[in-house]
Amino acid sequence: MGGAKPFLSVYGHVTVDQIIAIKRFPEINESVDVISKSTTLGGTGTNIAMTAAKLGVPTAICAFVGQDFPVRYENDMKESGLIMDEFVHVNEYETSQAMVVNDSELLQRVIFYQGPQGSASKLDRLLNGNASRSAYVHFCTGEPDYYISVMGTINGGPSIAVDPAQEVYKMWDKAKFEKALPLSDSLFCNEYEARTIEKYLGIKDVMEVEKDLVVRTEGSKGSTAKIKGEKVSIPVVKGNAFVDATGAGDAFRAGFYCGLYNGYDVHRSLILASATSSFVVEKVGALTNIPRWEDVLHRADRYL
Repeated sequence: MGGAKPFLSVYGHVTVDQIIAIKRFPEINESVDVISKSTTLGGTGTNIAMTAAKLGVPTAICAFVGQDFPVRYENDMKESGLIMDEFVHVNEYETSQAMVVNDSELLQRVIFYQGPQGSASKLDRLLNGNASRSAYVHFCTGEPDYYISVMGTINGGPSIAVDPAQEVYKMWDKAKFEKALPLSDSLFCNEYEARTIEKYLGIKDVMEVEKDLVVRTEGSKGSTAKIKGEKVSIPVVKGNAFVDATGAGDAFRAGFYCGLYNGYDVHRSLILASATSSFVVEKVGALTNIPRWEDVLHRADRYL
């Protein structure tokens, strides 16, 4: 495989998100009118990869979409600087889609179509070329069995992170974790996902997982990490405003890899991750307020 060599390869959903506002949720067999509707590019894979690329990290996105994937979104991804030779259009499925409905009290209901990323094993195509050349590989949402297969082909090369995110509740189980963890070097989760992982593994605290790095993000409390056996607290880096938490965790991950790419150690890279996410929450949307790396450094300076 030729072309630019990635520092980071990201596996995860690339989705088309429809965000709908209504006054109230309808009863069964009732309809209500939509107040507003918007369609955006989304997905954990997209958010992490595009944010890292825009921060200057050579990043490959390894994902499947349908033939219906909008050209304008693909152009946006290319313009971010992503390496996209393993961004694959397939005939078997339409693109993954999230339908997000918010009522007047900001209560939310989400219907998610997995699309090809959720059934990747059925596509008979192993995307592992960029991963095998990367320093770091991050596996987030998608089909666990497929990701485990890819991990098996690159194990012993790049540093591998498992980050099941919201899929931990419905696509992962004890057996899948027991296959994935021996092939990985790090584990990422939030405090809610950690409880499910703890249940699968029969442990009291996700920090008991024996990996080089375990990271648990904890919202307004910051994050807890275990780095080569040493437990540390990562502070919340204060931004100018808090408007929308969408994509904050994805930006955290992108900022972490940017720190590593720029020569910072793991601890300082996690602080830089917190600083990166502080920009994203200042505006609505995961990709609307990606900072410049020099701005991340300036905001994080007093925490480092």
